[in-house]
Parts: sequence; structure tokens; C-alpha cells
Amino acid sequence: MDRPPAARLRELFARVDAFFASASARHGGRMACRTGCSDCCRRRFSVTSIEADALREALAALPEGERAALAARARAGDPGVCPALDGDGRCAVYAARPLICRTHGLPIRFAPAGERALPVIDACPKNFVGEDLRALDAASVLDQTTLSTVLAALDMAHADAAGRPRGQRVALAAVLAGEG
Repeated sequence: MDRPPAARLRELFARVDAFFASASARHGGRMACRTGCSDCCRRRFSVTSIEADALREALAALPEGERAALAARARAGDPGVCPALDGDGRCAVYAARPLICRTHGLPIRFAPAGERALPVIDACPKNFVGEDLRALDAASVLDQTTLSTVLAALDMAHADAAGRPRGQRVALAAVLAGEG
């Protein structure tokens, strides 16, 4: 029997987390990513409906006080900061964070939006400082097109199973506020 989309999303998250751990081990000090570094959290994100549902499930498991604090930050917070970010620079929903958050910091191969160009590789400006990212071994680079395609397929299957329209995105702040 085929696994439900939510189970496959957890598998995708686990694979990306393992890739991140492998890249961190391989590149050591060349990657500055660590607990408390929150530069990549200094914006607001939207998530797919399957990721929103995973976040809702994680929120439901939190103590009421933590949920209320997250909701308050989401409603009144700085529009340039993810409301899941706490005062210590840690993610309050780290275990259920969406795919975009799991890939930040890693070298990512992607095609520039709206351009007919060869893919480029980019990473957090704190990582691989002074290095030519094109020189990294291919095993250290995530392909954004592949990740986006897999996530979109899981999201479509999830939407179909739930009887919802495909391709809906939800503001992460709305999910955390209990509104989305």
C-alpha cells in the first residue's frame, strides 16, 4: 500500500536533514550554520498546504503557553522576521520546519527566475566565504528544481486526498497565528 503524503513528506524532511548533516560534516568550518544563527529567518515565508498541516500538527502538540506565544508573535511581530524565531534565535517549531528552512545554508543549484540561463549555485553568504561555489563537489549541492518538484507532487497528493484545491500556499505567520 502506498504511504500517505504526510508520511512521504516526513521522509523527504529526513533526507534533506541527513543531506545537511553530511554537508556540514564534509565541510566543517566552511559552513557557519549553527544553533542561534538566524540570518535566514529574517523574512516571512509561505508554505505549501501539506507543510502547513504538518506545522498545525506540531503546534497542537505544544503546551498552550507556547502556542499562545507563537500566535502572539505571528500577529504582532516584525514583518521582516519569521514569527517562529524566539528571542534566542532558535526556531520554536524546528522539528516541523518547512523545506525552505531545512535547505537554508546549503549550496543550492537553481535556475534564475524568469531567465533563460544555466543554473547557478548559491548559498548563505556566511558559508563558503571566498570560495567559488561552482567548484564544490556535486554531492554537496542540492538541486532546487528536484526538491520543488517532489514537494509539489506531495502537496498535490495531499490536496487531492483532503479535497482541497491544488497548489495553495499559506503564510507561515498565519499558520502560527492559528488563522491559516
